[in-house]
Amino acid sequence: MNGDATVVGGGLAGLVAATRLAESGADVTLYERRPEVGGRVRTETVDGFTLDRGFQVLFSGYPAVERELGADGLDDLDLRTFAPGATICRPGSRSTLGDPLRDPRAALPSLLNDEVSLSDKLRTLALRYDLANRDADEFFAGPDASIREYLRDWGFAEDYVENFVEPFYGGITLDRTLSTSKHVFEYTFRAMGRGSIGVPAAGMAALPAALADRAREAGVTIETGEDVESVRIAGGGRIPFRSGSADGATVELADGATRETDAVVVAASPPEARRLTGVESVPTEGVPNVTGWYALPAGESFETGDRILLNAASESPNAVVPMSEVAPEYAPDGRALLAATFLGEDALDRPDEDLRDDVRDALDAWFPERDFSGLETLDIHRIRFAQFAQPPGVHADLPDPDDPEGPVALAGDYTEWSSIQGALESGRKAADAAAEYL
Repeated sequence: MNGDATVVGGGLAGLVAATRLAESGADVTLYERRPEVGGRVRTETVDGFTLDRGFQVLFSGYPAVERELGADGLDDLDLRTFAPGATICRPGSRSTLGDPLRDPRAALPSLLNDEVSLSDKLRTLALRYDLANRDADEFFAGPDASIREYLRDWGFAEDYVENFVEPFYGGITLDRTLSTSKHVFEYTFRAMGRGSIGVPAAGMAALPAALADRAREAGVTIETGEDVESVRIAGGGRIPFRSGSADGATVELADGATRETDAVVVAASPPEARRLTGVESVPTEGVPNVTGWYALPAGESFETGDRILLNAASESPNAVVPMSEVAPEYAPDGRALLAATFLGEDALDRPDEDLRDDVRDALDAWFPERDFSGLETLDIHRIRFAQFAQPPGVHADLPDPDDPEGPVALAGDYTEWSSIQGALESGRKAADAAAEYL
């Protein structure tokens, strides 16, 4: 395949689209407005601690992860994995709910966990078996419902949903009310049974960095710090007012420079993608997330059995994550790093001290034998658009990669579903759509 392609946006979807086009023989240039690629998947260093931009994890069971990185590429990420399941916490009580099939050591404590009935534990195994044996094409298709309705139809008791699913899936969907589409639950639940959940030893930014290395090896030119003002098709019209011609396009940068190209992949954020393409079905309603990063005083360790701590008694924080226990590289020697997640619009405006106090009070209640008075705030990430909203039925109305007129394709999780899997998969499909013009 010959021709020239331009990719707007250097997040996961844009990097995959650029790589696949270049590997097919196209001359590809990618523009990213930030100083570095990665989109929403970013990592920073604060006082020697590794902090991801909001609490993020990688599901190794996502098919697109191995497809885009390869088995060796996934190994190169040096994934540090959480123990399957979680610890359900309330004042004076911590109880393990693990996956006995993947972590036999958790079988007995999970069996003895009185937060969840034996019937619901068996029902969970039945659900896992059912989802594991479905064809991939069955997911995100057919009738939809909320996660809460879906679990009720399966017969799960309300206390199981409140004590475990609300905080656990609150962390995945950023929606503790469980009003998110059941399709998200089904896909992620199956992925957890097929692989592990973890973070790269160097932070989540290692994922886009690996994708960028692959893109450059394929011949992609990556230009960071370059903002795209508009995309015009042959005939001079901006995308929202174009004539429908497929004879090339012009990408105009914010500094006035232009690039003539045969095809464009718009892999920008949802609001920017809608602005550049005029595709009204790009979702722009976002779900917020607040992540607080905290350190214990030097010399104080923190052990949870490598499990996430779920708050069964309160919504603030939703969960506390033992980051340095799972990934020691995230903290300097002798220090312990914790992440705490807060959900909902209200958390965006709460003072840092109030969030820290909630975390400290929760830890004091869960671990009465410990003293957390020295808990130190490292940073607070307030993210207004962490995911696009995914109520039941939303996925049927998402745009297709080839919805823009002319030689323009869309790439972003908003063409699939809000996740790393969705972003990677969308990049592959967008490259296929753009290749039609090359």
